[in-house]
Amino acid sequence: MALDGIYLSLLRKEFDPLIDGRVDKIHQPSREELIMTIRTKEGAQKLMFSTGAGSARVHITTTDIENPKTPPMFCMLMRKHLAGGRLTAIRQDGFERILFFDFEATNEMGDRVNLTLAAEIMGRHSNLILYREDGRIIDSIKRVGQEMSSVRMVLPGAQYTLPSREQRLNLLDCTKEELLAKIAENPTAELSKAIMKTLEGISPVFAREAVFFAARGAEITAQQLSGDTADRLWFYFSKVRDSINDGTNVYTVLKTKEGNLKDFCFCDITQYGALMVTKSFESPSVLLDYFYAERDSLSRIKQKANDLFKLLINTSERTQRRVQNQREELKECKDREKYRIYGDLITSNLYALQKGMAYAEVQDFYDENCPTVKIPLDKRLTPTQNAQKYYKEYRKLDTAEKKLTVLIAEGEQEVKYLDSVFDSLTRAQTEGDIAELREELFQEGYVKRSKFKGKPPKALPPIKYRSSDGYEIRVGRNNKQNDRLTCKEAEKTDLWLHVKDITGSHVIVTCDGEMPPDRTIEEAAIIAACNSKGRNSSRVDVDYTFIRNVKKPNGSKPGMVIFTNNYTITVKPDTELEEKLRV
Repeated sequence: MALDGIYLSLLRKEFDPLIDGRVDKIHQPSREELIMTIRTKEGAQKLMFSTGAGSARVHITTTDIENPKTPPMFCMLMRKHLAGGRLTAIRQDGFERILFFDFEATNEMGDRVNLTLAAEIMGRHSNLILYREDGRIIDSIKRVGQEMSSVRMVLPGAQYTLPSREQRLNLLDCTKEELLAKIAENPTAELSKAIMKTLEGISPVFAREAVFFAARGAEITAQQLSGDTADRLWFYFSKVRDSINDGTNVYTVLKTKEGNLKDFCFCDITQYGALMVTKSFESPSVLLDYFYAERDSLSRIKQKANDLFKLLINTSERTQRRVQNQREELKECKDREKYRIYGDLITSNLYALQKGMAYAEVQDFYDENCPTVKIPLDKRLTPTQNAQKYYKEYRKLDTAEKKLTVLIAEGEQEVKYLDSVFDSLTRAQTEGDIAELREELFQEGYVKRSKFKGKPPKALPPIKYRSSDGYEIRVGRNNKQNDRLTCKEAEKTDLWLHVKDITGSHVIVTCDGEMPPDRTIEEAAIIAACNSKGRNSSRVDVDYTFIRNVKKPNGSKPGMVIFTNNYTITVKPDTELEEKLRV
């Protein structure tokens, strides 16, 4: 999956209204991202630049991304050189995966200077480079020294040079003969790979779609391209070329049936049939904003809460190993009755036993058949002492069983609790959410108090939704908020929902003691499923009951409750519906 050159050219066309706009704000949410707000006569637009290996892109965004309290050095440098500057042009050389943003700005002396910001969208080699009119680099979001690349260094003061480029055909101006001749230079290669070596700026999914249309779903090599297949291939490229020139592209996202985002393209994708679900968008930026919003939010949170993720994983694994060992010990306790019986049999036969005997052969009167059993004895001990030894072993195992049963139950609850915190952490959206989870883990004794001085970021309130029937639905973001929502804020007459047997948020439907319509219950259950560990499952069971039937046991972990008089509904998680109902 990659943002190819053709898609980048369509983005460049979409950016044309930004030309002559002024740079209003510059933020750097993470090490590999930059957001630039450009104000025009029609209003302000935010440009997102990302240089992440798996998410390199540039597009207009409407997503609100939390910024760090202290701007990184590259962000400060960009503000110094470009704040208040005017965007004069946006350039692209053919379908090369580089967009050049030309600015007219003012330097420290008050003189007008021309600067260029090069957005290189090239996978793991992606970069954002600011350089002067003479080509001297001011700085880049990723510095590349000689130890990283001896071919092309990107350092302040160095001369900006273009990356190496292979000679390929441009889809918009090549002829059919040129295309077929270039493809024929790689006769043994798969046709899709030969097309990628022939045309500049196309992605693998687009090349495969062209072959799928031309060969009617068959897999062929370049040397098998002839006759009707070649005509169909050229017809397909001609149709795509017309849509690019006319601006009638269909921007398509590919998703699995479980809702996982897989790929995107600037045209219809039919090669996967029923294996994938497609979704169309009105513009290239809207597609990218949708596609990466969910993916990047998780990776961004992981960066900020990496230590908590490691702590939860390690603690959970350690707890599970401990519980497993305790279960093995508990199995040994099942034989404790044997030792009590041995003690009773020795005691009842003291008259027939003497010190120094290796074993005692006695009748087992606990068995209705009274068989003879052979009981091992310690020669150094008297018969009475041997009996006491067996009684002691019995009491030891009996006590161990009682304690192990409690410890195993506590360990299982701890694993469930850690799993619930982990699930909340994966769904955390702000630094405030992470800070609240960190505080919760501190109160439970899992982490030390943070050395950060000052007030922690404020956590967001519960997530609010509005059902199609007009009922308010609230969802807790973490265990502490679940407790507050269920035990303090919700009324006894409200409806409470939670996914069955897996971790997830508490969901409250405000309904004043009346059972809401079936549609509202189903929508609330879908919301509960989407805010749980089962959000990627095909089907999820959700329990629901009134708040008056939900109790929190004394001393239980945060978020843990018990409930009665519940019903269960099975739903399919639907993230699109969940977003639609969100207030």
